[in-house]
Amino acid sequence: VQLQASGGGLVQPGGSLRLSCVAYGFTLDYYAIAWFRQAPGKERERVSCVSINGDSTNYADSVKGRFTISRDNANHAVYLQMNNLKPEGTATYSCAADDKSRPNVCPRTYDYWGQGTQVTVSS
Repeated sequence: VQLQASGGGLVQPGGSLRLSCVAYGFTLDYYAIAWFRQAPGKERERVSCVSINGDSTNYADSVKGRFTISRDNANHAVYLQMNNLKPEGTATYSCAADDKSRPNVCPRTYDYWGQGTQVTVSS
């Protein structure tokens, strides 16, 4: 069971990136998925999550209105569209999965984690 996040990079403030999360060894379709980020010297922060059935999503206050999480079951992926990025968004972004929650709930804990992708927002 392995998760892989991709799509990070260097972007100017106000720019956009789309992160992708895919799985190897299982399909994401039956898992709640969350995106976390961690900047150097700071605690890990949950940025967003989506429930197994896609009916429920949740966003950190710091990204509301700018980030959108979505499921693509046809391609067995979950995306995080990040618009109007700010320098404080610089961090390593990782995705995590959980299959123990109810279908319409974003759980608090996640059993499976992937390596992150670096996002740097700088001019």
